[in-house]
Amino acid sequence: MKRKIGLLFCGLFLLAGCAQMMNTPTKQVEEFLSKYQTMDKKVMNQLDEVIDSAGTMTKEQKEKYRELMKNQYKNLAYKIKDDTEDGDEATVEVEIEVYDYVTAIKNAESYLLTHKEEFLKEDEKEEVVDDQKFMDYKLEQMDQVKDKIKYTIHFVLEKEEKEWELEDITDIDRQKIHGLYS
Repeated sequence: MKRKIGLLFCGLFLLAGCAQMMNTPTKQVEEFLSKYQTMDKKVMNQLDEVIDSAGTMTKEQKEKYRELMKNQYKNLAYKIKDDTEDGDEATVEVEIEVYDYVTAIKNAESYLLTHKEEFLKEDEKEEVVDDQKFMDYKLEQMDQVKDKIKYTIHFVLEKEEKEWELEDITDIDRQKIHGLYS
């Protein structure tokens, strides 16, 4: 009986120790980024909300964009560069590497300027760009991206009741994760 009680206390001690080891700023950031890599339900719901609010895309274009982002998340790579704790505040510097979608978009926009006639609406008296045609072209260019780009993100955390909590990331940092920041 004493042996069972002793083993129980050892198990509880080890469990508490493991929980403390997982409660570091770096581990919280790694957990956050892994949610992108594994396409966590919350991450995908946020993506769907953003895509649904993009009123200019067709249903097929939205699906294509969603697949591009899923590929981005799955292939996101990162390295923890530094972590700094100062009392109840911490900063974790991370270098991420993602597909360089922003360059593909910029190149598509440059192409539009010099090849506008390819994207004009048909049967219009004035020269009006067909947004759907151009969006198809942009998505096609993004789909062909093989090059990657590196960004640095500084994640900020605060300790609340002995637990490290990651603050919301900025829109700029979210653009970096999506490979859309310039």
